Order: sequence, then structure tokens, then C-alpha cells
Amino acid sequence: MTTARPTVCPARLVPAPLGRTGTPNSAAVATTAAASLPSRGNTTPIGSIAYMLASRENRCRVYGSNRTPPLTARRSAAASSLASRAESESGMLIPPPWKRSAYRSHNRTMNHRSGRHFLQIPGPTNVPDRVLRAMAAPTIDHRGPEFARLAREVLGGVRALAGTVRPVAVFPSSGTGAWEAALVNTLSPGDKILAFETGHFAVLWAAMAAQLGLDVDLVPGDWRSGAGPERVFEKLSADAAHAIKAVTVVHNETSTGTVSRIPEIRGAMDAAAHPALLIVDAISSLGSVDYRHDEWGVDVTVWCSQKGMMLPPGLGLNAVSAKALSASRDARLPRSYWAWRPLLGAADTGLFPYTPPTNLLYGLRESLAMFGEEGLPAVFARHERHAEATRRAVRAWGLDIVCRNPAEFSSTLTAVQLPGGHDADLVREIVLDRFNASLGAGLGRLAGRVFRIGHLGDLGDLELAGTLCGVEMGLALAGVPAEQAGVRAALDYLQSASR
Repeated sequence: MTTARPTVCPARLVPAPLGRTGTPNSAAVATTAAASLPSRGNTTPIGSIAYMLASRENRCRVYGSNRTPPLTARRSAAASSLASRAESESGMLIPPPWKRSAYRSHNRTMNHRSGRHFLQIPGPTNVPDRVLRAMAAPTIDHRGPEFARLAREVLGGVRALAGTVRPVAVFPSSGTGAWEAALVNTLSPGDKILAFETGHFAVLWAAMAAQLGLDVDLVPGDWRSGAGPERVFEKLSADAAHAIKAVTVVHNETSTGTVSRIPEIRGAMDAAAHPALLIVDAISSLGSVDYRHDEWGVDVTVWCSQKGMMLPPGLGLNAVSAKALSASRDARLPRSYWAWRPLLGAADTGLFPYTPPTNLLYGLRESLAMFGEEGLPAVFARHERHAEATRRAVRAWGLDIVCRNPAEFSSTLTAVQLPGGHDADLVREIVLDRFNASLGAGLGRLAGRVFRIGHLGDLGDLELAGTLCGVEMGLALAGVPAEQAGVRAALDYLQSASR
């Protein structure tokens, strides 16, 4: 490693960027030396850290480089703002300790974080180690007999997960691709659909439908409630000409933590004696909560791999009823890649019409094995337990849960609304920078006002408890008026539920 000796503090060494040697920049050397003066001869942790921060900031300039500091020296926006202010006030890059505020003094230019990262967003979720190991297997011939056996095995397994006996179409795609597949396989240009504004993702799906040339009747919502079965009945009863061809509903709205009651919506459609298809987005629910495609009379269920299925992004799935498959014969929206029929045939042959995501299917086989070992009832109960513990924590903090109706609480995420004047993104930044945990951002109209705690996928009681500890400390550091009682409330519940 190339080093330079600052002229003022000859005992200190300034490391060059890795992999680079160069000619020292004398002006930058002087700047670094001046910035390190407060720590000269100071062997305390504060003195050493002050020097180290100054050295890291200047290392590229010292060596005449136009390279930015490496990722391990990344500063947060808050730290950058502090450094600029201090430099303008005192001519020093790093302010002395007595000028630092309580939280900002803990912002570090190094971003090494010990321990495993807590990925507590509502998806993508943590991928279990055994799933990652399964995906590391060598890729095989996707036209050979070994792959055909793998495909038939996993395509049979996802049927049970969705609660259907019919074949499931599995696309190499995101959930957005699975959305599009559900629409283009069942509808024609100009067809009218009924949608409900339950949150950000419901709005995005409606916007996609409009872009595809469909006539969208979007029922306004407050983003704190699910789709109302009574509104479904009202709308369909008024449609005597049966102009509405499909009802689209987001089962578990990921932006708000609100559930729409699918069995009741199906009942409202039947009570109105309306032939519209029922198309449901179960992206952030399926695999984590009890979902029954056939029993609930759903025509198309849309979901993907990176949520409850404990996989990386890359698989988009459609469960398809006989009625939906029949509708696809007359549907005239353009489709090629998203066509169901070639993929549905893979359930029998094990052969995809195009290159499949082979290693994701290895991972899917392992995640299905994990579901089998734990048992789906136990999986669903674990998610309900974690959701209730999280809600108890939020209430004990004195904060609001976005979802208003307890009958519509999500088991996979909780959206938390902060009091006016407080920035939810600052809480998220602090929790990430200080405690190595990622929380979900507020989306759309909830941006900056809400953060989301994901509690789905491969998650245990201790991981949830650690997450809630990080949130409670982050709220305090961000100055949010919250009682320091949320973790205790969650732990009391988890302890009682484990007896």
C-alpha cells in the first residue's frame, strides 16, 4: 500500500486508494494534515477517529486521483451536509467533537456493519441459506430429462401453495410481468374492468390496464381500507349489460398493510349474478397466509417468487381457473411471451417454451421442501404471530397503524404512520446506518409519512425482536415522540404465544 507522510504530522500515514500509486498532491496533503491537527498526540478513540475520517475523505485528493472514495468510505447525506457546514465554518473537514450534535456525531464515513443485515422490507425477503445453496448447483440442459423431472416437481408444488388443482403458469419475470400476463390472456382492447384504489400497487396495476387499452373504472379509496364487498355488489348490480369483464383486487396491499377480503368479494359477485372474472394480486400474501384459489372462486391469481416463497426475484406466476382459460381463447389483447397455453403445458411435459430460470427452480424446489417441513398451517400461524407482535409494538410506541380495520390487518407487513412534522425516511436512514436494518419506504401519497416493517418469509421470533429493537432506537434518535415500550409489548406477546 502506497503511503504519504503529511509535512505537519510526520507520524501519521495517509493510505492511497487500493490498487493505485501516484504523485502526492501537496495542497491536499496540507489539508489532510490541518484536518488531523485536533487529533495530534491524542490516542483516545475520539482523536483516532477524527484523524481517520479526515484521512479517508482526502485520500483520493492526496494522490491526485479523480476517483471517488471507495464504497467502504461512503457517507450518508446527513454526514455530508454536516461535513460541508463544518468545513465552511472552521476550515476543517471534520468538526471537533464538541461541535457535533447527538445523532450526527455517530455518522461514520466507514460503512462496515458487523453481523447479518436485517432485510425487513415487504419483499424481496431474506433468502434462506439452504435455498441459496440449492441455487448454486450447476445449470443443466433445460431440454433434458433431469430438468423435466425438476420442472414437473416444482410446478406440482406451487399448485398446492396456491390452493388449486389446476396447472400454474410460471414466467421468468417479476410480479409486474405476472400482472400483465393476467390481463392480456383474458381481455380484449376496450374491455371494461373494475378496480379498487386500496394503495400504491392497486393504482399501478390500474395504470397498466389503461396503458394496455382497457377501460378502467377505478373506485377511489383512502389507502387505509381494503376493497369493500358492498361496493363490488353495488357496481356489478348496476351493470345490467355486463360491460364489466373483470374485477381486479389486490389481496394484500403492500404499500399500506391492508387486506381485501377475497371470499366476501367473491360472494358479492355471486350475489350480483355477474359473470365478470375475478383477478387477484396475491404477490405479498401467497405463501405467508392461507390462500385458496379454487375454493374462493378466483379466476386468476397473480404472485411472484421474492415474497413469501423465500426466493430472489425472477419468477412470476398465474394460477388459472377453467373459466379464465376459456376466456383466453377469445381475448384479443396482443400477447406472445405472456401467452399462457405454452407454459401451462409444461406441467405435464416439464418443457418450457423458452429458456427457463433453471437455478431459480432449484431454489423453488428447496423452498417448497421448507414449506413441507414446517407445514403450511404452522407457516400461517407464525406470520399471524409476528404481525400481532409488531402491531402491539406500534401501539405501545403511541403511533398509528395505516390500516384502520382490524379485520383487514396484514399478516406480512405493518405500515406505520408518523405524527405530522416527522420524516419517516429519516427514521429509515438512521435504522439502516446505525443498526444495519432496512425498512420499507412509504410509497405514493404516503412517501415520507410512513415506513413499513416487513415480517414475512423466513423469519423467526428473535429476528423480529431485533428488528423492533432497531426501530425503537431509530425512532428515539430521529426525535419522534414515541414511548420506549414497543419492544417490551412485543416480547411479552411473543413469550406468551410460545407457551
